[in-house]
Amino acid sequence: MNFPEYQTVRCEPDGNVLVATLNRPEVLNALNTRMGHDLFDLFSRLTVEPGAFRCVVLTGAQKAFCAGGDLKERDGMTQARWQAQHELFERMFVALLECPVPVIAALNGPAFGGGLEIALCCDFVYAARTAKFALPEVKLGIMPGGCGTQNLARAVGERRAKELVLTGRPFTAEEALAWGVLNRVCEPEALQAEALATARTVAANAPLSVRQAKKSIHYGLQQDLLTAYRFEIESYNRLVDTEDRREGVRAFNEKRQPVFQGR
Repeated sequence: MNFPEYQTVRCEPDGNVLVATLNRPEVLNALNTRMGHDLFDLFSRLTVEPGAFRCVVLTGAQKAFCAGGDLKERDGMTQARWQAQHELFERMFVALLECPVPVIAALNGPAFGGGLEIALCCDFVYAARTAKFALPEVKLGIMPGGCGTQNLARAVGERRAKELVLTGRPFTAEEALAWGVLNRVCEPEALQAEALATARTVAANAPLSVRQAKKSIHYGLQQDLLTAYRFEIESYNRLVDTEDRREGVRAFNEKRQPVFQGR
């Protein structure tokens, strides 16, 4: 699968893993309109036609993951332009949330505002020990608008989410790990390697199984237990009559590694 030459996102294949790097280092990879278009296109393409890609590592160039919305671009925006831009961002966040290919965020530096919201939309999150985080929107007269109030509350609980959102205070990687925002804290020099190792582990599994399981977890959590279980079984049943299911069982009995084709 070939991607366009995005202006703000660098895409580099690593076997069945795609490494996508937010690439505006001169402004700490701040989210502007162009990046909104680029990310929306990227995750829409991965949804429609993932090709050989079975996992994505999303990181930032140089010293930051993403400093949040580009306030220099937003300075002086009319209400109509601001809302049009935010509509684009909303579609981008939804495209990321609903992307069937698992996305691992590798936070190499600060993730503030919309940058942290991008990370919270990913399936799981690794971060450098030195990284800092915040949702400081209330200090700017707005509030989180990239699913931040929803994803953060689901990760850390209602009371902690209210504390972090209503104060806007920054927090550390160690705090984020203890509260459930992060899956793993890494030494800065090891972050990329650890995220890639996990992505390769995911990519080695049956891709249809991974996508169905991701969907079942994501949507099941929005329903009561028995309804969610019915959804899980529907997802499970779609895997029974696949070549990968037959290959997986055959490989197990032949004591070899399976070769999954995504069919």
